[in-house]
Amino acid sequence: MKNLRTALLGSTLALSMASFGAGATLAGDAPTQLYWGDTHLHTSYSLDAYLLGNRSADPDTAYRFAKGLPVVHPGHRARVRIDRPLDFLVVTDHAEFLGVFAEIEAGNPAILSTKMGKRIYDDLKAGKQNEVFADIVGLVARGKLRDLAPINAKKVRTSVWSKMVDFADAHNEPGKFTSFTGWEWSSMPNSVNLHRIVFTTDGGDTAKSYLPFSSIDSSKPRDLWAWMEKTSTKYDTDFVAIGHNMNLSLGRFFPEVDESGNPVDLAYAQARAKWEPVEEVIQYKGDSETHPILSPVDEFAGFEKYKHLLGPHILPNGKRSIEATPAVGAFMRSGLRRGLELEQKIGANPYKFGVVGASDSHTALASVDEGNFHGKYANDSRPETKHKPTVPTSVGWDASAQGLSAVWADENTRDGITAAFKRREVYATSGPRIALRVFGGTSFKSYDAKRPNLAKIGYKKGFPMGSEITGHAKAKPMQLLIHAAKDPMSQNLDRLQVVKGWVDANGKSHEKIYDAKRTKIGKQEVRISDATTHHEGGASQLATVWTDPDFNPTQNAFYYVRVLELPSTRHTLLDAIALEEDPAITKHTSVLRERAFSSPIWYNSQ
Repeated sequence: MKNLRTALLGSTLALSMASFGAGATLAGDAPTQLYWGDTHLHTSYSLDAYLLGNRSADPDTAYRFAKGLPVVHPGHRARVRIDRPLDFLVVTDHAEFLGVFAEIEAGNPAILSTKMGKRIYDDLKAGKQNEVFADIVGLVARGKLRDLAPINAKKVRTSVWSKMVDFADAHNEPGKFTSFTGWEWSSMPNSVNLHRIVFTTDGGDTAKSYLPFSSIDSSKPRDLWAWMEKTSTKYDTDFVAIGHNMNLSLGRFFPEVDESGNPVDLAYAQARAKWEPVEEVIQYKGDSETHPILSPVDEFAGFEKYKHLLGPHILPNGKRSIEATPAVGAFMRSGLRRGLELEQKIGANPYKFGVVGASDSHTALASVDEGNFHGKYANDSRPETKHKPTVPTSVGWDASAQGLSAVWADENTRDGITAAFKRREVYATSGPRIALRVFGGTSFKSYDAKRPNLAKIGYKKGFPMGSEITGHAKAKPMQLLIHAAKDPMSQNLDRLQVVKGWVDANGKSHEKIYDAKRTKIGKQEVRISDATTHHEGGASQLATVWTDPDFNPTQNAFYYVRVLELPSTRHTLLDAIALEEDPAITKHTSVLRERAFSSPIWYNSQ
């Protein structure tokens, strides 16, 4: 594993030191392959999944469903099946109280001997699962998670962790299906979401040598990265961390001042870059690309905005708020921009990250299609229950049916997919399997976008998504070679957009959106009465060589591609039709624009 890390670090160094416009070849001549997966999924082993109705769907269920096998839904108990199998999956149950609540309800004497354990046991037997969950959320919001430490039984967590490792190993089929061992570190100080997903390349005895690091151990991201550093060295293993739901962080996900009140510095930037190369930009709890308040000129910035914190946030005046107020540092684009600004101040960019999508399903089912959406939790899996509260701040219809991780890797194995994450050659979609290639460089020709070997040309002449490119004062304008192909089971593509961010001489960042390729659109109709679409135009494939018309070789910048589909129907409309109700009862839009986001490519002026 150390050799893998060394090779990846060497590759990153080569990218950052490459002469801009030199046309160096990267990643070999053969193109990588596209693999689809979910890197964030919970089962009955997670406390919230268990308390909110999932008593039966364990990691084995999760892997079987992802592979395409029919399984029993933990909520409505019907047989369900994914439309198309995945290529890889990470089961990521919460490290906090891993498997503990099932043991409490089963009457484990070691836990019931504690005052807290006995009280929870009595409440569960009285059918007060929702009340128990609300109490736990309240303790977290008040910073009193450690009050629950007496029930966080190490013996139980050790046993459950061992089962998780065994399930992942049993389902891992190199070259066919990759199953990872992982968990979620669920830091939530004052209801500010700082959660991270962690997965490892190893299983077996190596993974069983330690217990997952939890927010009871520490709620500070620096401490998580330090634990990953120490543990990887001790056991000769490797990890990848992925932040999720920055949209619920109130600006704390990409901070200027860290969790201890210290300015973000070079050490912070280096640790985050090493252990957290990728962030989750889209999932059941909404889109984290940007927000209309932060990007007022972006007409597509309002996509799937989740408005609810996971618990009550205590304001300085003592009042409580549950609103996920948009703030700089709480979304992908503002985080990328802040990284450019900090680079001017501290000499390093702490926020150079790739992006993926994931479900965050708590049913063990990686179901992200609007027409095959089975709810975030087991207790909101039926149309009749979608209007009821799930977590204390929202209802089932607030959840979005999204997203997926797309990985360009040389093989479908643990090492192959992990390497793609490390070099950030990954991207996110809201659910549809849109195939997206993006390469940056300066020597592309317009006809390269029409070549059947576009990927081979991209690797030969340029740099894939996730790369850094170093320039000079006389560098030629930045170009992107882009190709997108529609999901054959989804809508036609509408357009390719390039989102650029840059920093000026005064250290202030800016953003701009360019339509790199648009299709001709005729009559468009999404019929609300029966949830059907009738569109004229769009395209099954879009490809272009885009040249930055505003390129300044002295300004650091990032570029990423956003692909938009033609409009389609949201799962809430399908529920309303099934219930024979007015769609307005869902309090959500009936129409959406599915999309994909590439990982950025960075231009460094020196």
